[in-house]
Amino acid sequence: MLNNQQIDWTDFEKIDIRVGTILTAEPFPKARKPAYQLLIDFGEMGIKRSSAQITFHYSTAALIGKQVVAVINFPPKQIANFYSECLVLGVYDEGNQVILLQPDKKVDNGDKIG
Repeated sequence: MLNNQQIDWTDFEKIDIRVGTILTAEPFPKARKPAYQLLIDFGEMGIKRSSAQITFHYSTAALIGKQVVAVINFPPKQIANFYSECLVLGVYDEGNQVILLQPDKKVDNGDKIG
């Protein structure tokens, strides 16, 4: 289903999208769908936790040190016994599995997407 609802620039400006580096990645067995618990360094914006359903394309070992793009100004969301503090962004492939968005060159943690 296509969503062609237009937003204006002030709507986009409300979304704080930043680059961070994954410090740790662990399996999250209490999540309803397969997921990892991530700890992500956003530089001056701090270290945030995220639950991410990215187990199909990524192992925990492959995620360590990977830069990712995430929305960091959503309120924390409780998932089982874990509070996810940011939303890691990705693209759904043909099998509805997530492929992470990431910069193609190394940038500073906390750099803003615009």
